[in-house]
Amino acid sequence: MTALPEIPPPASEDRAAPALAAVPDALPEALPEPEAPHAPGLLWYLTEPTRAVVDLGQYAAARQLLRAAPSGDGHTVIVLPGLGGADGSTAVLRKFLSGLGHDVRGWGLGRNLGPSAATVDGTRALLERVAAERGKVSLVGWSLGGVFARELARERPELVRQVITLGSPYALRDARCTRVNPVFRLLSVFYEAVSDLPPPESERPVMPVPATSVYSRSDGIVPWRACLEEEGRRRESVPVASSHLGYCHNTSVLWLVADRLAQPRGRWRRFAPPPGMARMFPAA
Repeated sequence: MTALPEIPPPASEDRAAPALAAVPDALPEALPEPEAPHAPGLLWYLTEPTRAVVDLGQYAAARQLLRAAPSGDGHTVIVLPGLGGADGSTAVLRKFLSGLGHDVRGWGLGRNLGPSAATVDGTRALLERVAAERGKVSLVGWSLGGVFARELARERPELVRQVITLGSPYALRDARCTRVNPVFRLLSVFYEAVSDLPPPESERPVMPVPATSVYSRSDGIVPWRACLEEEGRRRESVPVASSHLGYCHNTSVLWLVADRLAQPRGRWRRFAPPPGMARMFPAA
């Protein structure tokens, strides 16, 4: 959830529902609560713009390599920007995916100002309209855009082929743990009533479609632990070395997204770096 600068174009294994049996008053001391996400370090935050420029430079240098990325099958991909960003902020990613044979769409809703009525209704209408024209679509969401993408997939799983999130802190418990909380609070006057906002991720049903969460431990905007997907047969979290502002033009992220989207429908598999590129993807 971040303010993103405009970048010019260059058998179910899912967990069962919680039982309604009585819950113990207290957990055993041997089972401590998981570590809560906290705001990224100040150094990571202050160096975000510089590192995003470095990511862009690496992308320019690696364009020859990226030509070998897996090709698409022509299905439609909708890309949702992060907080404060418009379609221009995802231009590099969308152009790259279009070149691989995907039918790529921006969201066409102007700047992402958060969960306003116009945004909530607009994204729903967009998914329904495009799916009616093209069949099941894949959703790629950057930061807050990924949070929207996951909710769309939960609401209309029959319209969604898969969801890929880029630095999306959907498991965040407290917005104060992000470096853009002041911006989020400032824009909150435009948001839907609290009752209309998605509940915390821990209270949401498991994702009904294949989901890949891309995260970076050097993210200077959102806590990376809040971007982790619960592992499952069709769910994964993949670490990359990227700034938060650089997700949509980072070389390893572009390859990863292309790989995920190139999977045949109904034949999802976990991501594995191709031979010779393992160094581009840090160990989880």
